[in-house]
Amino acid sequence: MSVSLIQKYNVPGPRYTSYPTVPFWDAASFSIDGWKESYLRSFDESNATEGISLYIHLPFCESLCTFCGCHKRITKRHEVEHPYIMAVLKEWDLYCQSFSGKPNIKELHLGGGTPTFFSPEHLKLLIDDILSKATLADGYEFSFEGHPNNTSRAHLQTLFDLGFRRVSFGVQDYSEKVQKAIHREQSFHNVAKVTFWAKEIGYTSISHDLVYGLPFQTLEDVIDTIEKTKSLSPDRLAFYSYAHVPWIKGNGQRGFNDDDLPKDETKRKLYEIGKQLLEKNGYHEIGMDHFALKTDSMYEAFEDKKLHRNFMGYTSSKTQLMIGLGVSSISDSWYVFAQNEKNLEDYYALLDENKIPVVKGHVLSAEDLIVRKHILNLMCQFETSWNAATTFDALPEVLARLEEMDHDGLVVILTDGLQITDAGKPFVRNVCMAFDLHLQQHTPQTQLFSMTV
Repeated sequence: MSVSLIQKYNVPGPRYTSYPTVPFWDAASFSIDGWKESYLRSFDESNATEGISLYIHLPFCESLCTFCGCHKRITKRHEVEHPYIMAVLKEWDLYCQSFSGKPNIKELHLGGGTPTFFSPEHLKLLIDDILSKATLADGYEFSFEGHPNNTSRAHLQTLFDLGFRRVSFGVQDYSEKVQKAIHREQSFHNVAKVTFWAKEIGYTSISHDLVYGLPFQTLEDVIDTIEKTKSLSPDRLAFYSYAHVPWIKGNGQRGFNDDDLPKDETKRKLYEIGKQLLEKNGYHEIGMDHFALKTDSMYEAFEDKKLHRNFMGYTSSKTQLMIGLGVSSISDSWYVFAQNEKNLEDYYALLDENKIPVVKGHVLSAEDLIVRKHILNLMCQFETSWNAATTFDALPEVLARLEEMDHDGLVVILTDGLQITDAGKPFVRNVCMAFDLHLQQHTPQTQLFSMTV
């Protein structure tokens, strides 16, 4: 990749797990009553056809990983498990009481934090109670995130017996120096052990999360990590760019100095070499920073143009309604975004008052809904098109902002659409930024996002 293009386009920008992005949500547009009306409308529209998705945030971790940008609570006290599970179940019950029928679950994902901080018994209690109030859609998919150091065979077997078939293990990098810097020390042996257990038990999609751009990370580290990963043959991979945002996450991302991070073209070279090795070993690039074998459902969804992106990242199917349960979780009715209370004690307090613990959100305007669809198309398919129903007043301004990227060979502007070229795929976030009317209208006074390249 041209160094000049990296220098030109490597600017702060969103990752577009939503549009509008959270910093540009309009608090004045949102109300709790409006959220209830919206999720009920969405439930009635999609439950009988697509079903609904559930994201359950399990926030506890025994130690702090300094690269992490998630909402978490650090503790070694496992007596916190049961009260939290009961709180999440109460939140689910409050939603179920207002639905017009039994929810039909298409997707369920356990994220964190560290879901495997919780015992297999508590996870079974959680899932059993969730499912006791629901039915399962055809082709449903249950998935969870596992820490290689504390995921036991009992975790894997218990969740498999409950219907889970996809698991994602956080690997990041195998270099001991890098692991020490990010406070995430785990051996290749531990990753191999849980990967082989999952295969033996019968999981059909095993994913490893890798990260490039970490402190002290070298080209040799990336090559070694991918060679080790190849030997375990996960079905899919996330190869993320490290998002260095210490001004947002505070001391959690100051376990090293900025000078310890690979910069600009050096960082991008880590990705390009990694991508070459992955493709050499049969992995195909899917969307942004994701790879999958042809046998994985994510590859099939990408080929069939059914890939979807939401607050859980890329998924191989979509539902109109996604309910987020647990502290800090975000829900999406398509028409409205709603986020739960981030503070654990305040989350508990709202539930004690029999209130769904949503505290902020955004009501999408008609223009938001159109732009959202274009950004989804770009992030999932690297192309979009428009007609009388999907054009919007600011489209000429958007295309004007993209003329330089067209000149640089990163996009092709058509009369009724836009295509991102192979050379432009690393800059997909920049392309989406041209469509992002909220970002264009409200230039942040301080840096809110990680760098795009």
